[in-house]
Amino acid sequence: MRGERSFRPDIEGLRAVAVLAVVLYHVGLTQASGGYVGVDVFFVVSGFLITGLLWRELGQQGRLSFRSFYARRARRLVPASVLVIAATLVGSWLWLAPLTLRAAAQDGLASALYVANLRFAVQQTGYLESMGSASPFQHYWSLAVEEQFYLVWPVLLVLASGAWRRGRPSVTTTAAALGGLVVVSFAGSLWLTDRSQPWAFFSLPTRAWELGVGALVALGVPVLRRVPATVGALVGWAGLALIGWSVTAFDATTAFPGVAALAPVAGTAAVVIAGVRRGGFGPARVLGWRPLQVIGRLSYSWYLWHWPLLVLGAAAAGRALRTWESLLLVGAAAGLSASTVVAVEAPVRFSPRLSVRPTLSLALAGALSVMAATGGLVAWRTVPPLHGGGEVAAAVPVTVPPASDPAGPPGTRGGATATTVDPQARAALAAMAQISASIERSVGPAPVPSNLDPPLEEAHGDRARPFNDGCFNGFADSGLHRCIYGWEGARARVVLYGDSHATAWFPALEPVADARGWELFVPTKATCPPITAEVWSPNFGRSYRECDTWRAAVLDRIAAERPMLVILGMNRAYGPAYRLQEYGPEWLIGLADTVARVRSTGARVVVLGPTPHQGGDVPDCLSEHLDDDRACAPPVDRAVDAGGIPAERKAVVDAGGDYLDVTPFFCVPTGCPVIVGNLLVWRDQNHVTTSYAGWLAQVLGAQLDLILDAPPPEPR
Repeated sequence: MRGERSFRPDIEGLRAVAVLAVVLYHVGLTQASGGYVGVDVFFVVSGFLITGLLWRELGQQGRLSFRSFYARRARRLVPASVLVIAATLVGSWLWLAPLTLRAAAQDGLASALYVANLRFAVQQTGYLESMGSASPFQHYWSLAVEEQFYLVWPVLLVLASGAWRRGRPSVTTTAAALGGLVVVSFAGSLWLTDRSQPWAFFSLPTRAWELGVGALVALGVPVLRRVPATVGALVGWAGLALIGWSVTAFDATTAFPGVAALAPVAGTAAVVIAGVRRGGFGPARVLGWRPLQVIGRLSYSWYLWHWPLLVLGAAAAGRALRTWESLLLVGAAAGLSASTVVAVEAPVRFSPRLSVRPTLSLALAGALSVMAATGGLVAWRTVPPLHGGGEVAAAVPVTVPPASDPAGPPGTRGGATATTVDPQARAALAAMAQISASIERSVGPAPVPSNLDPPLEEAHGDRARPFNDGCFNGFADSGLHRCIYGWEGARARVVLYGDSHATAWFPALEPVADARGWELFVPTKATCPPITAEVWSPNFGRSYRECDTWRAAVLDRIAAERPMLVILGMNRAYGPAYRLQEYGPEWLIGLADTVARVRSTGARVVVLGPTPHQGGDVPDCLSEHLDDDRACAPPVDRAVDAGGIPAERKAVVDAGGDYLDVTPFFCVPTGCPVIVGNLLVWRDQNHVTTSYAGWLAQVLGAQLDLILDAPPPEPR
């Protein structure tokens, strides 16, 4: 057994590679678009080291001291973890809005109890797509997975080895049992990745195979020592290359973990195998480089510190960080890590007093964890109440006159003035008058009503049905889902096509489809406007190919099914990050081209104008200004693009489409309130709540009736 306990510089170097990959990925460097695989490297290394330690103890003593094992793990992991949780809670209290602070405090509580991974899985957190609004505790998911693994692994090892019978543990039997566990876990990961990626990503059962691979390598050390040095070195270099390829080739479009996780896991296992035999020309020569050794020693603390600094730094700045700012913060995190290792980690981990007293170590770890959990609980419970103190308010129901009612105010339709208005125009005017009156009454300072709908605590999760039905395409999904609402199979077919802003209009359009007997098809995709123009994806750091593929599929479906009406909805806040300027020449030409292509199928096309621009996250802002909702409402001249809307209207009408300016649905000349009656208008910085969109159903239906009753514009 000599030498098995000795320090492995190659593994320390692997830790450095892993943490560098994760940190550079979080900074946003496109060259490390798959840097999240660094966590997989950590998992394999942990499985190898822990299993090797336990197996040696079983071989030498014929049993395991569970108390000593858990004490060692506690001294290694808990002090730094608790320190960062405490510091992050303080930073969250200082810089996060009350609404976000409440969620962060709950995340901190889950992190202190080592169940953060389960919380994020339940919340359906998209780790690879949530960089902009992530929790400052989100990185604690991997620590929770490892702690849960450490809790059950010694017991499983004893059972698998037969050591509970007080016999000599069998390598063959143990390897066979653990191999079966690895296969089952991997199969579960493959199955769940396609069905519920958050659970596949965050849960121990779907990640256990990665730690199990490291465990199998540890059991095979005696055999691996007989592998020729040259073969081992070649295997190691191939493994290191596989890790590097994963870091640079993977991105947010990769279905992960799934099959893709085989690459970093196999690569890490190969490097560990190569290091079993010392010397030669294997990757240990590079991994033993002194700077990598230093980073490897700091890797655990650096991993803990870097993420909250990035999240809280952006919160303090009130905007997304620039790359150089992020690099400065992760550099500061490295400094904090060094201090943590010297002042916290090492003194506790190597304390002579604690080392010989496992019970004291466990008591200390338990006390620290309870303190951290208490801090999260206190922070959560002491956040000021988020319900408004204003009087109970209600939005006035919108009603329209029946079509048989001959009375009605004069108005215009199709450009011709008339003294008698047809039923569609009368309905549209009546609905719009009621909407405008309610908005007008809501302009001006007022406390948030106590019956706000949806409540602030629920606002961020208030999403239209297609988001939750699997009918909304995420960034990586370019397939076309058959998601039908309304009267399926009806001859009158309507399509709601666009990005997430189109989906947000669904609660307004679905009642219209139900009332009029329409079949409603809703193809929508994240940050993919329905225009024939190239979009750059800042998430992927490249051209948004998935958007191009998806848009082509939607247009093919429209051409094949020839709907009666196609409604286009989209965000108007793309800009430099997407290399697409809204209302610019490329935008207007691309929009006109889409309108013309859809019109060529015989469908009527209605383009929904832009919703008003907001200055930031509205629910967060209201949680800070419960006594004055006007503080969160932008002025009309900033909320409404007075130049872009006319330019867009002209492009659409010239291409043969109809344009519906929705500004009056949200604004009057005196303001664009963020609360109308008791209805919260915005669930974040730009998406309409389901409550408010549903309230607009009557006016939207009346406007669509008016448009469909008029002859379509002639293309120019």
